[in-house]
Amino acid sequence: MATDPAARLDRRSLLALAATTGALAGLPAFTATAAPRRPDDQDESTGSPRHRLWWRAPADDRSMIEQGLPLGNGRLGALAGNDPGREVLLITDATLWTGGLNDSLDADGQFPYGRDDFGSFTLLSRLTVDLPDHDLSAVSGYRRTLDLDRGVVTTSYVRSRVTYRRQLFASRPDDVIVLHFTQSGGGHHTGTVTLEGTHGEDPALSFGAAFPNGLRYGAAVTAHGEGGRVVVDGPRISFAGCTELTVVVSGGTNYAPDASTGYRDPSLAPERLARTKVRAAAAHPAATLLRTHVADHRSLFGQLDVSLGESTDEQRSLDTWERLKARSRDGVPDPELEAAYLQFGRYLMIAGSRGSLPLNLQGLWLDGNDPAWMGDYHTDINIQMNYWMADRAGLSACFDALTDYCLAQLPSWTDLTRRLFNDPRNRYRNSSGKNAGWTLAISTNPHGGNGWWWHPAGNAWMCNTLWEHYEFTRSSSHLERIYPLLKGACEFWEARLLTTTLPGTAREVLIADSDWSPEHGPLDAKGITYAQELVWTLFGNYCVASAELGKDAAFADTIASLRKKLYLPRVSPTTGWLEEWMSPDNLGETTHRHLSPLVGLFPGDRIRPDGSTPDDIVAGATALLTARGTESFGWANAWRSLCWARLKNPEKAYQLIVNNLRPSIDGGNGTAFNLFDIYELGEGNGVFQIDANFGTPAAAIEMLVYSRPGHVELLPALPEAWARSGSLTGAGARGGFVVDLHWRDGRPTRARIRSVGGRTTTVAYGGTTRTVRLKPGASVTLKDFTR
Repeated sequence: MATDPAARLDRRSLLALAATTGALAGLPAFTATAAPRRPDDQDESTGSPRHRLWWRAPADDRSMIEQGLPLGNGRLGALAGNDPGREVLLITDATLWTGGLNDSLDADGQFPYGRDDFGSFTLLSRLTVDLPDHDLSAVSGYRRTLDLDRGVVTTSYVRSRVTYRRQLFASRPDDVIVLHFTQSGGGHHTGTVTLEGTHGEDPALSFGAAFPNGLRYGAAVTAHGEGGRVVVDGPRISFAGCTELTVVVSGGTNYAPDASTGYRDPSLAPERLARTKVRAAAAHPAATLLRTHVADHRSLFGQLDVSLGESTDEQRSLDTWERLKARSRDGVPDPELEAAYLQFGRYLMIAGSRGSLPLNLQGLWLDGNDPAWMGDYHTDINIQMNYWMADRAGLSACFDALTDYCLAQLPSWTDLTRRLFNDPRNRYRNSSGKNAGWTLAISTNPHGGNGWWWHPAGNAWMCNTLWEHYEFTRSSSHLERIYPLLKGACEFWEARLLTTTLPGTAREVLIADSDWSPEHGPLDAKGITYAQELVWTLFGNYCVASAELGKDAAFADTIASLRKKLYLPRVSPTTGWLEEWMSPDNLGETTHRHLSPLVGLFPGDRIRPDGSTPDDIVAGATALLTARGTESFGWANAWRSLCWARLKNPEKAYQLIVNNLRPSIDGGNGTAFNLFDIYELGEGNGVFQIDANFGTPAAAIEMLVYSRPGHVELLPALPEAWARSGSLTGAGARGGFVVDLHWRDGRPTRARIRSVGGRTTTVAYGGTTRTVRLKPGASVTLKDFTR
């Protein structure tokens, strides 16, 4: 039930809430770790060429965000330039943020949204390894490779008939970034190693500093060589005549996922810890560090494999950038490139979402301290899209960072909601005067703070995203953890919903109070489709959670009753589209980037083209999706593709994937040199925004396997370009299953269904439906599919 509007949470209540949600025991920060287990095997295989992206040129230092190659261990990230004479790494830590709680509203009812108040994701340091006699003009045969399967960036070139090679990787077990320089043929390495902070710190072998918000940070580097000498030379390391050189760097902050301590660990000394970590790692040979890293990386990367068909020898002969340009220029499918793009998204998730904060708008990668939109956590599509791929792509373990984040922020979000949501300056305050539970703003930061406008329906979307992870994994521990989030969001909406009578009828329905359909149209419309759909789904999910956990039956009954009264959108008699507002008129932009009124199609599942949804609703959703078009920003194209996949239109879904693979030229929408997605700001200016790098692979998988609890459909939207032959192994399916699928000539030839917690599901293809009953851990293989 809604609480008294005067009710407030005191500090003791907030601490109790943090403890019950598990926030205090959440994600590990930059802390001491146990010695990693070293793999017994000596597997040095480089894996399949289809998992290797390669280029014929290094990055331009002035365009690292579009050309640098990404490394990461889930917390610590870097962009590598790979110039033969000057290796540059731009290093980040996921928790290095300016700003703070930001718990005030301006005169317009908005939270401040700047780099000093709300805060920004920023760079940690810049590492430079100078090799003055290895200038690019003096070498030949240059090549750099990103091995997705091993998580290793390799550079090779020839100078004076000697082949030089360097390998870079970010090890999670050792919590360091390693650069290993070798040669074959009598060569040597001579130069310097320099570590610089990016906030005014002087070059040093280690440094420590603090932001005005109290966040302490630090980094350290060490190096050792063979066949020459390595010495400390003031603020840098000098090396000369080394046949091999190993450089090890680490760093971090004293961020802690604990609202009760202001998201800080006052006992942590980041500079000292960084020195400890680099010394510990440097005590082992580079080969040992590499094997440990590869074993860890492959334990996740190997969970899923995909083949979308065979490319031509001519296509394979091109480097990755030329291959992207050829795909766009010639319009000829390149299925191995398209599969590699999917795997690149998986690589980024492994590198950017483990044991720390979740992926933000920039993922884990920066080329400066002023990312667009502060590199924040946008809650009206972007952070959710970042994680649509995880369970579908065999990376459920990477989803935990989002769960941990929400749990750690919940005490702050609850407190801000109680104190500020019904503030008279907030245009979205509850007309009823009631207030309960929690919600958040369009932008959030890791300090518990909000930015920009309040986003009332954001709590429902976050909860629905967390719930879907449960549908994939059937993890009871995950359900226990997220239950307070679900319940608090339901309490918020119980207090917020309004009763209205539909015009021309005596029917009373519940609608959402004033809100904005992201991010266009009227700012204060009631009953927007976006909120209605999200809350309808939230209420249903909560009722199932309550039943499965045996908690709060009376409250669940209340929520179930409210759900039955929720208004759901109709089709406009004027436009023929599913209405976005409770109006027959389109009140916004026809081709707007957001698909807010279609959240019931994807990621929701209320609207289905299978006969379970009224035909006019499906037709209205299709008409609206058609009107939105197929030319937009990368993340918007990915969302459109997912919706077309749900409508079983393979060619439109595929075309939107192809659109995202177009090379970005002069800052235009598309894929950059390094495969990062570029968001066009106009006038030749584009910025990196990572959500399309995850949303596009999610769309590709959704075209091959559709699932909901109790039902799996094979090849629901297989495009002609991938139809000849292919396979997808390790794909997650809602209901607690994993699917291994093989097809030829557009039809499945074999499907293996394995339970990871689910027990019964139907498996469908065309007109064929089979019921599968399994115990957790068991599997069954199905063959002989007919239409």
